[in-house]
Amino acid sequence: FFWENDLRVAKSESGMEAWTAQLSNVTFHNKLGTQSERIDRIAALAREIAPVVGADADLAEQAARVAKADLSSEMVYEFPELQGLMGRYYAEAAGLPQEVANACEAHYSPLGPSDDVPSEPVSVAVALADKLDTLTGFWAIDEKPTGSKDPFALRRAALGVIRLVLENDVRIPLDRFFDGHLLRVESALDSSLSAAEIASLLKEIGEHGVFGAAFRTVKDSLGDLAEGSFLALETKVPDLSVDLLSFFHDRLKVFLRDQGIRHDVIDACIAMAGNDDLTLLVKRARALEDFLKSEDGGNLLQGFKRANNILTQAEEKDGVEYSYGADVKFAEDESEKELFAALASSEGAISSAIEAEDFAAAMGGMAALRGPVDAFFEAVQVNSDKEVVRRNRLNLLSQIRKVCGQVADLSRIEA
Repeated sequence: FFWENDLRVAKSESGMEAWTAQLSNVTFHNKLGTQSERIDRIAALAREIAPVVGADADLAEQAARVAKADLSSEMVYEFPELQGLMGRYYAEAAGLPQEVANACEAHYSPLGPSDDVPSEPVSVAVALADKLDTLTGFWAIDEKPTGSKDPFALRRAALGVIRLVLENDVRIPLDRFFDGHLLRVESALDSSLSAAEIASLLKEIGEHGVFGAAFRTVKDSLGDLAEGSFLALETKVPDLSVDLLSFFHDRLKVFLRDQGIRHDVIDACIAMAGNDDLTLLVKRARALEDFLKSEDGGNLLQGFKRANNILTQAEEKDGVEYSYGADVKFAEDESEKELFAALASSEGAISSAIEAEDFAAAMGGMAALRGPVDAFFEAVQVNSDKEVVRRNRLNLLSQIRKVCGQVADLSRIEA
């Protein structure tokens, strides 16, 4: 009976969109609006994410607009556990593209650590948009998980995003999408914000990917018309975005710990630029984990820590920063000259490897430093009685820190 009634709606001229329209009477959250308003946000975000995951933007938006339509169906009203599955059946019955129908069911996944992750690009786009809307929305109204309390399952949503990104090898700059979607949420929360101003900001972010530059461009174009709520976005959105990314990093550490990657290794990689690209971050972390397990890696880490400790103490004592560049002409020992040469060679090799995202090669560049660093510390006393030599050696230690720092912040690695 429910099935037949629902099929008549799904196959009607208005189709599943009729169910979506009914969701304008269903509250998602008293601060975040109705399910219908949420669907509008998800559809806009899915369209933006689509090119990043290799999905057709039109299909991703279409799928997002009908993915939750079955919540208004008679079958799902009686049997809520069938949501998504019935959406797929109804979308197929309505003659919608198969990718759209599949996304109706798959966009809820993954629901848990053992749940399968969608792999079809349209499903991935909608699943990411759905979860990111949930997270940015509750972050914007300051309803974050605290201790053991997580009433809106935000930890699960973040883990879902992490698995969707990593298991599909997606390269997505989360910061950019956090910023843009937080603007949509803020616009929904504050009626004084101009839709035109928000649209201009979203356009600038879409073209340049940087919130700060986008905000300044729109702010300058508005001149004296830029007021109150709009001006507050300049700090509010980046602050929320940074906090949300930190939450993701915490969930990522838990996720990777179960795969044998140490938390300090993740911390060392999180300290690097581009840490909102989780796929790149994890590739760097896996390569660093493997390197540190090797003999070269373990010994170089000790050499780095020794250099970093001596340098830090000297900088505190002298009140200066030794980062002006050492000069080989002041080298007195052959081991110093060899370290100069090794650093020059490794710096170029590591830089090229990082640019090519070949982290195994980058670790190889660091491994080449192990011998020269060991020989240097065995042969010389950094704090020479000759001040010029001492300062030069401290600047040489700074070069070790700089070269290794291209790969990760090794100071965060525990001994």
